[in-house]
Amino acid sequence: MSAIAESGKEFNPTFREKLEVLDKKGHREWLYPKSVNGNYFKARLIVGLVLLALLFSGPFLKINGQPVLLLNVLERRFIIFGVAFFPQDFYLFALGMLAFVVFIALFTVVFGRVFCGWACPQTIFMEIVFRQIEQWIEGDANQRRKLDAAPWTTLKIAKKTIKHILFFAVSFLIANTFLGYLIGIEELEKLIIDTPSKHLGTFTALIIFTGVFYIVFAFIREIVCIVICPYGRLQGVMLDNNSIVVAYDFIRGEPRGKMRKNEVQSHGDCIDCRLCVHVCPTGIDIRNGTQMECINCTACIDACDEVMIKINRPTSLIRYDSIKGIQDKLPFKITSRIIGYSLVLVFLLSLVTILFSIRKDVDVTILRTPGMLYQQIDDKTIGNLYNVEFVNKTFQDMSLELKVKNNQGKIRWIGNQQSQVLHKQEIAKAAFFIEIPKNTIQTNSTKLTIEVYSNGKLLSEQKTSFLGPVE
Repeated sequence: MSAIAESGKEFNPTFREKLEVLDKKGHREWLYPKSVNGNYFKARLIVGLVLLALLFSGPFLKINGQPVLLLNVLERRFIIFGVAFFPQDFYLFALGMLAFVVFIALFTVVFGRVFCGWACPQTIFMEIVFRQIEQWIEGDANQRRKLDAAPWTTLKIAKKTIKHILFFAVSFLIANTFLGYLIGIEELEKLIIDTPSKHLGTFTALIIFTGVFYIVFAFIREIVCIVICPYGRLQGVMLDNNSIVVAYDFIRGEPRGKMRKNEVQSHGDCIDCRLCVHVCPTGIDIRNGTQMECINCTACIDACDEVMIKINRPTSLIRYDSIKGIQDKLPFKITSRIIGYSLVLVFLLSLVTILFSIRKDVDVTILRTPGMLYQQIDDKTIGNLYNVEFVNKTFQDMSLELKVKNNQGKIRWIGNQQSQVLHKQEIAKAAFFIEIPKNTIQTNSTKLTIEVYSNGKLLSEQKTSFLGPVE
């Protein structure tokens, strides 16, 4: 139950019985949010445009000739800020994702669902791109509602056709950008230059992505935030009365009442104009308290502030605040839960930083060939067969050489090469013998250290064992 209900103030007791996007029979009820142009919207517009610029320019940005971000799942090629990652680095990815989840949890505990309103791609594209196109073609809320209810005339067909063509075009652009992050801008350019038949798989993926984005932004819309998005449903269990959310000051606003000319106002500052409801992109009434559907987009704050200015009342009847702050008029304070999340986050970030700093450019895995005993090379020499896997995580070709530490034995490659040439971002496998004089073997299993060199520089050391007879 909301703080408003607990305080006995006026609220709608049935607001939790159904979603605002559904009618009483459970059918979809289309929302027509009214446009706003307040300070918060202008700030969100600037943030959104910056994020859109970063998103669309991302596939073209490079660091040392490499993409800033490449997530090629099919080919298992991952580049983040110009650094290549391989499946062998999965532990770094797992720790990074864990740190990100803790950060989201901490951020939600402190600031509620502010990410959804200010930085979520769904909100940015919907409110700053698609909704603006719709308003430009069909008009504001009342005009869109009348147009949808009107019979199909030539004008209505023309407006709907133009709108959906633009929707599809923007979705196609988003799909190309998304694909650029998955396969790289070079592969995407090949699709643009060549005929689709030469890149049928990529072209099919492009069409599917375009269709998904078009359906989401043209039809599904706020259902993503209310029903589909797991974070939207999860944040409800993270909030407490100390979390900073978009909140209605029910102490100051209740009881509500209409403002009439030449009449002394005996009620609260809320004049029940319902503009906060009309501008909400998820259709809720913020005056009913904190709700799962609220994405903290601040549209209700802009609408309410505009009304408060007109009736000569202080602004911020709806504002960023905590329920505790509204009830007790106390400033925000750091709680033990925030401290706990912060300590865990610092630990995880420190761990990721340390592991990343000691991450090697070349991974080498050496294993004695399973099921193979030692081999008698000649009367004086015993040999063991080993398998080795090299992973070159750099963007340069490398020549690798293996040596047995302290000259305990010598290495003979299968194929008689002296070194292993490893191309950039290549995973290569090879086999070699370690040969040791028979008279130096003291135990059945001798511990060896194999040194990995590149251009005379020691890269790493690998420990293994050598089997042989004891005389």
